[in-house]
Amino acid sequence: AGAVRYVGAGGDAVLAAHPETLVHTGPPQKAGRVQAWVVGPGLGEEPGAREAVADVLASDVPVLVDADGLRGLDPEAVRGRSAPTVLTPHAGEAAALLSAPREEVEAGRLAAVRELSARFGATVLLKGSTTLVHGGTGPVRVNPTGTSWLATAGSGDVLSGLAGSLLAAGLPPVDAASCAAYLHGLAARRASSGTAPVTATEVAGALRGAWRDVRDPS
Repeated sequence: AGAVRYVGAGGDAVLAAHPETLVHTGPPQKAGRVQAWVVGPGLGEEPGAREAVADVLASDVPVLVDADGLRGLDPEAVRGRSAPTVLTPHAGEAAALLSAPREEVEAGRLAAVRELSARFGATVLLKGSTTLVHGGTGPVRVNPTGTSWLATAGSGDVLSGLAGSLLAAGLPPVDAASCAAYLHGLAARRASSGTAPVTATEVAGALRGAWRDVRDPS
């Protein structure tokens, strides 16, 4: 992404870690121009959290909803959007969205990702040992680069940020989600050397190398 805006109460901490970030206390609609929003990671249940999600969904740019943003998400609010939406739940979040047992989602992941996509009228990236992407029509895409080392706190937030940047760059939602999952898996493999545990920060740090590997395989 050419520039990143952060909207929320943690602006000082964000600037301390990433001084190039543009920060705003909110609401999102007053934060300035963006090409895509990512909402949910770190949102919690603070006052105004639901309003922030609704504010982002009311925008006319692509939106990715993850983590806390998925809690109680209204299918009609998503289906009524004029711009694309990407949802990135893990199995537990998918189960809550479908009002189904988690075991049922895990046992029928293909059916779950299709049902979620149809119910919300959105592209769905269902995270897990095998990540699936479905855009509502056509086949379900299966990501081949995942690794068990990605089952670490914050890893999904890295994936969301990457997919959001690709949405902002203009990729169609299915391609943005698919490419993000692919690069995310490659980055985890690079960071772990295939054999060692990694942190989310290390996965993020390995993304540039993964990008170069894809652009110049030689």
